[in-house]
Amino acid sequence: MKVELIQAANLSVAYQDKLVLEDVSFTVREGDFWGILGPNGSGKTTLLRSMLGLIKPFSGSITVLGSAPMNLGAKRDQIGYVPQHAHIDFNFPIHVRDVVLLGRSRKIGIGRRPGAKDRESVDKALERVDIQDLANRQIGRLSGGQRQRVLIARALALEPDILLLDEPTAALDVTAAEGFYEWLHSMHLKMKLTLVLVSHDVGVVSRYVSAVACLNRRLVAHGVPAEVLAQDTLEQMYGCDAMFFGHGRVPHMVVLPESQGEHHHD
Repeated sequence: MKVELIQAANLSVAYQDKLVLEDVSFTVREGDFWGILGPNGSGKTTLLRSMLGLIKPFSGSITVLGSAPMNLGAKRDQIGYVPQHAHIDFNFPIHVRDVVLLGRSRKIGIGRRPGAKDRESVDKALERVDIQDLANRQIGRLSGGQRQRVLIARALALEPDILLLDEPTAALDVTAAEGFYEWLHSMHLKMKLTLVLVSHDVGVVSRYVSAVACLNRRLVAHGVPAEVLAQDTLEQMYGCDAMFFGHGRVPHMVVLPESQGEHHHD
């Protein structure tokens, strides 16, 4: 049986005594690829912040690699994180290799120069995301999808067991987003890495992940996408009529105006 890497048990999280997550329970096992889905304000990013130990539970618990996230110590290096906002000035003349090397900062230490192991880890991370040919290019000259791969390589530079991604396609158009998720799925299969990503792209993400957690403050449903993403789940998650329509290779979710929700069409 696969090892349990992340476990939430009746987890509730509050900001200024206002619950933003309530009674959430699920388990992420080694090698899983999870999509955390839901509308804006549903608690998706808060759940990710809980996994990172950036916010304490109001009640219940969450453990990562067998420990409370705030008490991970050296095991923190086993978690890679790609934030929604990179806080990188893409106009600054920094090369891809140097951006990825920033992911080794905790290992290198303040005032120390990177060693052979650091350079080896950077080369390995670049190879894993298939951008070794871009290593010496300025990051500002890359496309949006290529920049996302650089940020993932930066997170992989510590060679983690878990990779957390917050809205990784927020800055990409629809076509680029679909291509990115297809590539991410391929990387997951190749590396056997445990992935957890936050997204609002229900139709696209559901095609590639092995499990979903549907949030709207509470956990509406979780499990295999084909079994979980029924119309009633979407309506509970978004608080209005919603359904999937087939269009091309990837299904798209459509939120129906309230007046249409009373009619049924063949």
